[in-house]
Formats: sequence, structure tokens, C-alpha cells
Amino acid sequence: MISRRGFLGLLGGAGLAIAGCGTEVSGEALTSALPLPPKFTVPLPIPKTAVPVRPGHYEVVQRASKMEIIPGTTTEVWGYDGMFPGPTFDLRRGSRTILRVRNELPVPTSTHLHGGVTPPDSDGYPTDLVVAPGQGFRPPHGDHSHHMSWTVHQGAKDYVYPLEQRAATLWYHDHRMDFTGPQVWRGLAGFLIVRDDEDDALPLPKGERDIPLMICDRAFEEDGSFRFPSLDPSLLIRPGVQDAYMEGVEGDVILVNGAPWPILEVDAVRYRLRLLNASNARRYRLALTPGGHFIQVGSDQGLLTAPVAHDAITIAPGERFDVIVDFSAYPVGTDVTMTDRLGGEVMRFRVTRKAKDDSATPKRLSAVEPVAPAVATRTFDFRRTGQGGGASWTINGQRYRPGRALATPHLGSTEIWRFTSDFHHPVHVHLARFHVLSRNGRPPALTDAGWKDTVDVRPYEVVDVLARFDGYRGRYMIHCHNLEHEDMAMMADFDVI
Repeated sequence: MISRRGFLGLLGGAGLAIAGCGTEVSGEALTSALPLPPKFTVPLPIPKTAVPVRPGHYEVVQRASKMEIIPGTTTEVWGYDGMFPGPTFDLRRGSRTILRVRNELPVPTSTHLHGGVTPPDSDGYPTDLVVAPGQGFRPPHGDHSHHMSWTVHQGAKDYVYPLEQRAATLWYHDHRMDFTGPQVWRGLAGFLIVRDDEDDALPLPKGERDIPLMICDRAFEEDGSFRFPSLDPSLLIRPGVQDAYMEGVEGDVILVNGAPWPILEVDAVRYRLRLLNASNARRYRLALTPGGHFIQVGSDQGLLTAPVAHDAITIAPGERFDVIVDFSAYPVGTDVTMTDRLGGEVMRFRVTRKAKDDSATPKRLSAVEPVAPAVATRTFDFRRTGQGGGASWTINGQRYRPGRALATPHLGSTEIWRFTSDFHHPVHVHLARFHVLSRNGRPPALTDAGWKDTVDVRPYEVVDVLARFDGYRGRYMIHCHNLEHEDMAMMADFDVI
């Protein structure tokens, strides 16, 4: 039987002759060493909302803590304020926010606001690190480390978020060079929701009926600790281990807001669900059983112009979908399960009672925003380069080197960026937002609607996007959001000039 790695190697050798190959493999499976809990017994947690220490100023502490994730066991997590997920920042457009991140962990960190229009020195560049007070920093001895310059903050760093952007579901997570995968796996992620008057004025569900759902997968050791190919903070992903998990890491436990296959009691009314795929590598094809629709109202970067109905939504790592689910379509007492058509269940909703519902899904959501014509076209090829122990994930055939820019778009300009691939590569562009123009020369998928910052590029696919570079001049990044690919050098810089 051919292995996944062997299959990937065959794909690499076959070239574009097999364009459109439909493999769904996106990672290597880790199996938990403890018995898995029964599904749909743990109530869905809702992350607490962050409270400012004074107007416009927030503080969080990255620290280790113990949580009961698998019932009857405890797991050490590395979390913002010791929580997994971290606190939700519920902020308004234009409310300039300073977030002080204190690090009390035994490892350096770098916090990235995913989807944020953020000055470059607050973007979470992977070599811009925060270390615990008194902790030294020794650069790793990797084959690319001699190209790097490091910025090290002792104890804390202030991240400035002007939030001059549309209402949207954003999220923040660790972005440390070479270690993003294991550090996010241990819990360093949370929501940041931007609100504005346009979104508020719509009759969409609000308050307790507006629910963020962070979906991710994990595996566990027998003692309840997280299982990962290498959680030793003194090591990079080791040779041999790196090769075994080169496609990415997938666990066998699905968590939503940090709980395994949870259940939520709902009224027979509409709910707004803010779906986030925070997995390292796993893609999901979400659907509802016993039937029903997701009515999409928002994408990565905010409201669509009009709602889009989906029987199922494929969501890649880093992507977000704001959807409306109308539970009045089900009789009271119905269990509605959110399933993953690529393998298993995610969570369950139990319709418990009828209730008043003054929400609606309007036919128009947001005005069509004019976009200037593109002034340039650039190609970024995401591909495995080399064989065996010398193999690496690359962009345009190059391993990541900090400071080497592969593009120099002008501030305020619009460009066509073409993404080509040999595997599943969810491509994330910092700062910029984009519209998906085409897939393999054909119209984009229904799930590509709206302004996005992450797009699911599938094996041997060519995806064209129209990217807009607003906000700030400076150095930003494009990378694969399969976190193992990112840690194995599938990143590149671009400079907004």
C-alpha cells in the first residue's frame, strides 16, 4: 500500500499533467493514547470577553495552566491568560487598541492578528519575539538561521491595532519562527471581533445568538497532555519526524472552543455562527444533519454583498465563515449535528424551546465596493522541493529567508496574484484583502465569495486573486497556513512601498 508521503511524491513527479487531482489528504494522523470521550456530552464553552485595563488598552499574559479538556484528565495548555481559546476581544472599527502581551512561557512568542490591517511592527513578524523576563534567547542552529536578524523584547510587547477596517471575524495566534505549529497546538489562539455601524444596523442575530466557534483538532497522550511530533521547546521539528509529518499534523479529537465534540442548547430561532478553522492542517467540509443550510453572510474580511446558501462549506486552516442557521426549521427536541463530510462529526445543537425571534437575513448586506484595475500580475508557486531528508516546502522554489522580498506592491494599489500548488495549501496574505477571481480559469467556488485573506488552494490548482494593499507601508508576509508547512519554510516576505 502506498503511503501518503509516497502518494505526494508521485504527484510531485507527475507535474501538471494531473491538474485537478482531487485528493483530500491534508495531513498525517496522530492517534490519541487515551480512550476518547463520548461525543456531545460536554457543553460548548464560550470564551470570555477581554476587559480593558483602561480605555483602549488591554493586557494578556501568555502562561501555562491546567485545563480539563478530555473529561477526567487534565491538559497543560499554553494560553493567552492561560486559556484555550484565549479571551475574545470585542472591538469597534476605528477604536485604536494597544494590546500588551506579556510572556511567562519557557519559549519565545510572536503574536499575529490574522486578518488585521496592522502596522508592520505590530504584525507578528516571526523573528520579532517576546521572551519571559530574564530569559535569554539563543537563535536556533538551522540551515537558514544565519540569514536572520532577531528582535527580542524582554517580558512584554505592545501591539498597536488601529482597526481601520470593516467589521469582521478575526483571530490572533502565535507566529514564532519555526514553532508556529506546536505553539498554536498547545493553545496560543483566540478571537478578535471587529464591529461597525453597517453590521450593527442589519437585523442579524445578536448577543447570545452571535457565537464564535473555533474548530480545531488535537491528539492526547495517556496522561491527558497534548500529543505532537515534537513539543520539546528546545528543538525544531526533528529530522525524520519532519519527514513523517511533512504534509501536516491532524489529531483524532475535534475541539470546538476547546471542548471535544461539544453540545449547545439553542432556541428555535436564527443564530449567527462565526466559524473559524484554527487547525494546523485539517480541512473540514461542514454540513448539518438531519439537513439544513448555512446562509453565509460574511467571509474572512467581513460582510458579503448578499447572502449565499450552502448545503456544505469547505473551510481550510485560517479561513472564517459567518453563517446564519435557522433552528426554527427543526421541531423542538431535534438534535442537529454539525458534521464533517471529510470524516466524522464536529458538534451538536439541541433545539430546546420556541422563542421570539426579531432577527432576519436581509437580501442585501453590504454595498458593492469598487475595485481599481490591477497594475501588476505576480505568480507564487507553492511546492515541495527536493527529495528525502533534503525536501522542503517552498514558494517559487525558495525556502523562507527573512528580509528577502518576493514582491513590492505599492500602497493603495491592486494586483493580481496567482497561486499555484502541488498539494493542499491554504494561502494567507498578511495586511492585504482580496477577491478570488478564478480557479483553473473557471469561476470561483460559492464559498470564495467576499473579501478574503486566506484561500484554499488545492492540489495542482491555479487560483487567481485580486489583492488590494491598503493600510501601511512596510514588510509583510505571504505563507501557507498549514502550520507545519509554514514551519518548514513555506513563507515569503513582500514589501509594501
